[in-house]
Amino acid sequence: MTVFIAFLRAINVGGRTVKMERLRGLFEQAGYREVETFIASGNVIFRAPIEDARALEQQLEAHLAASLGFQVATFVRTAAELAAIAAAIPFPIDEIESNTLYVGFLHAPPGDEALGKLAALATPLDEFRVHGRELYWLCRTTISQSKVNGGQLESALDMPTTLRNLTTVRKLAAKYAITSPKDIEAINRNADRLNAEGTDALAYQVPL
Repeated sequence: MTVFIAFLRAINVGGRTVKMERLRGLFEQAGYREVETFIASGNVIFRAPIEDARALEQQLEAHLAASLGFQVATFVRTAAELAAIAAAIPFPIDEIESNTLYVGFLHAPPGDEALGKLAALATPLDEFRVHGRELYWLCRTTISQSKVNGGQLESALDMPTTLRNLTTVRKLAAKYAITSPKDIEAINRNADRLNAEGTDALAYQVPL
């Protein structure tokens, strides 16, 4: 069975408190195996026989809504996909290491109109790249001091997203690393593709 990581939106924020023990139990009730959680921000690792990530997202969203009484947007990636995301270099390395990089998980790649609206949110302190189903947000200040917030991102993209900082993504990718030659090849191929696409996103930058 495939290892997946689910990133849940708005868990343990805004009064929506869900203990990790209960969250693990809900995933087990849904039939998933070897369920673990990573910190209390809605990161769930599990195994499932289904290969279709979007089908998993829809199943989980329906199950969590019925169990918790509120909608929980859910974003699923395989361990190999997460490793490629962690290895991507959407901005110069020195910028990534000296500032905070957030990864926003999406259900689908945004269209040109959404990318244009996202670009309009850019400031000298906030820069964005989109690669497939991931948004990369380079924040050169604290997120609390930024003029950009999650609601604005969702409005621009016209779809939900949930953000994790690169440190969390890297820790998850390292903890659940896949080591078979086939998966390592896939990770490297995906990372190379993401890095090569970096110039494509420049067309959506707003001149400063």
